[in-house]
Amino acid sequence: MHRYKDFKFWQLSRTFCKDIYLVTNSFPELEKFGLVSQLRRAVVSIPSNIAEGASRKSNKDF
Repeated sequence: MHRYKDFKFWQLSRTFCKDIYLVTNSFPELEKFGLVSQLRRAVVSIPSNIAEGASRKSNKDF
């Protein structure tokens, strides 16, 4: 298993998540279940996919 928390791109993706959440807080209420939801789900998938890939056994799979 790789130590994904040590990777700079994983750390940056977490910062990116925080930034997107802060930016989307200022979006209109009308977009709460539309664009805001879609952006937040998309941005959370970045560090999630990195963590999932780190659990792969071979470097090629990672």
